[in-house]
Amino acid sequence: MTYLSHPADIRSLITQLTTYSILWLDTEVADWQTPNPRISLIQVLSDPTDRTGDLTYLLDVLDQPDVVQFFVEQIMVNGAIEKVFHNAAYDLKYLGGNQAQNVTCTLKIARRISKKKLGTTNRKLKTLASELCQFTAVDASEQQSDWGKRPLSPKQLLYARMDTVYLAHVHHYLLKLKQPPASMPTPSPTPSPARSFSVTQVRVAFECPRLFYLAHHFGGMTLFFPNGKTLGIGSAFHDLSHQFIKVALNDFRFSQLFQRPAEQLDSADIATQLQTLFYDSVFFPHLQQTAQTDPSKAPALLQLWEGLKSLIQRWALLLVGNRRYCSPDQLLSKTFLAQELNVQHQFPLPNGTSQWVKGRFDSLIYDFEHHRLCVVEYKTYQSPDQSAQLAQVALYSYMLRERIGVPINSAVYAVLPDWQESLFSWDDLEKTVHQLIPHKLQQMQSWVNWQQGEPNPPPQTAQLHLCEICPQRTRCQTFFNSASNPASQDADSAISPLSERDSSPQSIAPTPSSEIPVQPTPPSPIAASPLGKPIAPVHQQPISPQSPANPAPKTLSPNPVAVPDAQSIGSNLIDILDSFGIGATYQGSILAPAFIRVKLKPNLGVKVNSLLKLSDDLRVQLGLTYPPLIAPQAGYVSVDLPRTDRQTALFDQYLSPQLTAPAEPVRIAIGINLEGQLVEADLSDPNTCHFLVGGTTGSGKSEFLRSLLLSLLVRHSPEQLQIVLVDPKRVTFPEFEQIPWLHRPIVKDSEGAIELMDALVAEMDSRYQQFEQTGCADLSGYNQRQGKPLPRIVCIFDEYADFMAEKETRNALESSIKRLGAMARAAGIHLIIATQRPEARVVTPLIRSNLPGRVALRTASEADSAIILGGKQTEAAYLLGKGDLLYYAGATRSRLQSLFAPEINLLQ
Repeated sequence: MTYLSHPADIRSLITQLTTYSILWLDTEVADWQTPNPRISLIQVLSDPTDRTGDLTYLLDVLDQPDVVQFFVEQIMVNGAIEKVFHNAAYDLKYLGGNQAQNVTCTLKIARRISKKKLGTTNRKLKTLASELCQFTAVDASEQQSDWGKRPLSPKQLLYARMDTVYLAHVHHYLLKLKQPPASMPTPSPTPSPARSFSVTQVRVAFECPRLFYLAHHFGGMTLFFPNGKTLGIGSAFHDLSHQFIKVALNDFRFSQLFQRPAEQLDSADIATQLQTLFYDSVFFPHLQQTAQTDPSKAPALLQLWEGLKSLIQRWALLLVGNRRYCSPDQLLSKTFLAQELNVQHQFPLPNGTSQWVKGRFDSLIYDFEHHRLCVVEYKTYQSPDQSAQLAQVALYSYMLRERIGVPINSAVYAVLPDWQESLFSWDDLEKTVHQLIPHKLQQMQSWVNWQQGEPNPPPQTAQLHLCEICPQRTRCQTFFNSASNPASQDADSAISPLSERDSSPQSIAPTPSSEIPVQPTPPSPIAASPLGKPIAPVHQQPISPQSPANPAPKTLSPNPVAVPDAQSIGSNLIDILDSFGIGATYQGSILAPAFIRVKLKPNLGVKVNSLLKLSDDLRVQLGLTYPPLIAPQAGYVSVDLPRTDRQTALFDQYLSPQLTAPAEPVRIAIGINLEGQLVEADLSDPNTCHFLVGGTTGSGKSEFLRSLLLSLLVRHSPEQLQIVLVDPKRVTFPEFEQIPWLHRPIVKDSEGAIELMDALVAEMDSRYQQFEQTGCADLSGYNQRQGKPLPRIVCIFDEYADFMAEKETRNALESSIKRLGAMARAAGIHLIIATQRPEARVVTPLIRSNLPGRVALRTASEADSAIILGGKQTEAAYLLGKGDLLYYAGATRSRLQSLFAPEINLLQ
């Protein structure tokens, strides 16, 4: 049982409760026999398997109407949360009345069941609990006790905590009586589409899909608190920040500070006076009260005050700037526009469905100097995942922008372990929403419908250090390692102890419809980890059948997987750098299929270039087969260390046959990124309309081309898409010989290649003539006007170098590639030119300039890498092979893992 009485603690818990899909609730009322009853307790249970009351929350809300109203606003009117009461009509008198949505009353359910079938003495909750659910020693004596006294007696607390336990078990039993056995609900989550997701849930889904799943179905904490930090003050910074604005708006002493003209105001002096006023009127009384009720929180509050001082300095600077545009009397009200605003929006998803998202952000301010609104979020602790934090504030700004129609910036202020201000422009926020949110919402819909025992559970977090501070680590290990779901046992490897054992499959990454499972290389002896620690290789039993050319690896016993200990790897790397005189701090890590990305922040005064020069030294010190890739990123330096237990992403666990609408963009699958999301290229985009692909033997080039081609075929009919294949080695596309998508038979010699390219040029010219006659600019516009649309044509040209030995052939092909590369995009014709020998004589400047998209798998030399990627980009020479690649689109470079299709069967 958790008993909460402080308003800040209760508000913090209520915020957590908004992530639950179902809650079992009860109330206790003081002075119930008088004309003026007062609500005394709100009891909450989120785990229906609890039989002891240990997981019950008791919220002491006696004479705290603001807290009760907050509960009503966050929980009772939230239609995405099912609220279960026994006698709902009574409890709703105190919890929202007719405003409450999605309320279930077990008394009404019991009344719909005949007495004969119910078989109980009466329909009172404790009778049902005793006679239906076999609870013993059910005590009803405290029901009419004095709930207005404080402190409550142990018997009252026991009575209150057990009420929701009885309710949850009675609720499930009654549903069993109502429904056929096949659809009986169990303590396991029942899949159902969420009516809405909260913004908090989206943030958690970015941080850890499994924590999102557990919180959605079972409740519980979802905040990653740093180790050693004082808990229970989670909302203190939030509440005090709101109180500052509230007091500033209502206390005339604050506005008096701005009576002088703006040019005579000093922001530092204003900040000091604002801090003094707020400390005396609000913070010091709060500190005294906390020291009396819970002295352990006082040191953390004093540290929090340092953060509040920095926030007030920020507000002072803003107010002094705004004073140039406002009178003193209007300054505060026109700067601090609103607190805790609700927003919601329905997002269209890639699969054609939609998803409602709702949320409430902390504050809205206005900056007159830049003419821009700004959504503000207050965080006690700095976010462990900056991408999740960005997604959260991007959603708030985007949803408010959709509501009021003007661009909106965002700011996040965090106070522990030290003050941090994060500012985001509208351009960055809008781009984040468009690129990440629809895909993530579609994943979340898939994850919440997963049931224990099914394959493809929600994937583990990509940031393994979060497992060490996860609020539900034990439950996650138990739930996802259940014997009833062996396919997911090893997916908890990120939170399992490091061991030297072989193991069963591991899930590494989410996709729009499910995770991307992994298939490893064949079993090998225990090898050394990147930092010299013994690590067993991870093995995968393929989910899909293997072709004879790709035999299945040996199936191993389902033991927990041993994976690299990210924290130890980071610490060891810091020590090694320190031995070279380079100071840096560990910023976390990401587990990719082929490597571990360690994030390092160089100390002040340390040049990034000094880190970049250490690749060879780290290779020696760490005993690596391949040198690490070291690169500067936004805010940190990434060090990519190869995994000895590397994984492979299976194609058929990401994409399944599903035709897209003819008007939709044609996309090709490139690979999965560090967040486990599939990266695709739009062939209608000028930056990715044609591709140059390079990679030496063993780099995975052929498998990349096969998966790329397959990603087209499973989503487009032969009427929408035609394929042209050039395969001089005759081994890359054997399964595609008879597919109906072929525009013409597979070309295997130089004469056929020249004829093919000439035919594509003629087709392009013919199409442009048709466009001219109909007044259209491109293929999309033409197809919208014609009854019989023209198909797109994708030409995949493997091993281009084989045709470059003869000058005549080289000149003919270069001429055709130049014309097609320059003009064919609008005509719906696209080139993908691949070679394992990207030498200067093969990939000439003329070829490179007309193929804007670049994919570099491992190359034989730095020179070959530079030819594929351009400039001095030599990193491809140090990739790990087997689908590890660098993808360039425009000015953006990403390191991805290509998909692997072990079996291809397109003939029905």
